[in-house]
Amino acid sequence: MYGKTPKLIDEKDIRIDGRGLNDLRPVKLEVGILENANGSAYIEQGKNKILAAVYGPKELHPKHMALPDRASLQCRYHMAPFSVDERKSPAPSRREIELSKVIREALEPSVFLENYPRTSISVFIEVLQADGGTRCAGITVASLALADAGVPMRDLTSACASGKVDGRLVLDLNDIEDKAGEADVPVAWMPNLNAVTLLQMDGQLTLDEFNQAVNMSIEGCKQIYGLQKEALRTKYTTAKEEVEEQ
Repeated sequence: MYGKTPKLIDEKDIRIDGRGLNDLRPVKLEVGILENANGSAYIEQGKNKILAAVYGPKELHPKHMALPDRASLQCRYHMAPFSVDERKSPAPSRREIELSKVIREALEPSVFLENYPRTSISVFIEVLQADGGTRCAGITVASLALADAGVPMRDLTSACASGKVDGRLVLDLNDIEDKAGEADVPVAWMPNLNAVTLLQMDGQLTLDEFNQAVNMSIEGCKQIYGLQKEALRTKYTTAKEEVEEQ
């Protein structure tokens, strides 16, 4: 995955897309864009375009799969066939099945699942266009969709990755950097609880580089968390104004 390619960072520490080493890609978040879902959200992060929808809590079928003491959080991460340069098979890939599990485990600590025993909460994440970092962007947008659905939560979950490119640590890798870089460290974080819910690493880093990368990812999560809260405020401020005008 991590091969030799032309330099992606110039002598002035400017990356291939014009960003500095510690810069996020432009992030756009919208909440409540699907009428048929209990909650929904949309994210653009760089060239990534991802939609999330939440259904539930609702009765789980078949009933024998229901958990007696809490809700079952079910997550489906899927990349649309047109989301990448070469058409992708619509059938779930091994990577999509793995990321569905990873995202579910990153979101579970934020949700009061014990409030809804014997029910299910379903999260659907559809990647419309992929440009690296879809796992983290998927966690960010899914957390917003859960909040939009009114599911009781301990905190929003924000996610961001850092990595190593051309021997330098950088924040929020795009697709070219992810494929050509030397390492990738995705982190999901609940800021109010100072709790990490996802920590992974691909590639090779020294212990010092790893610690720096984790801290860099958390700083990225802090920035994204502020954008999440602003997206929620925007939706409900708009809704309040519409009600008052009626």
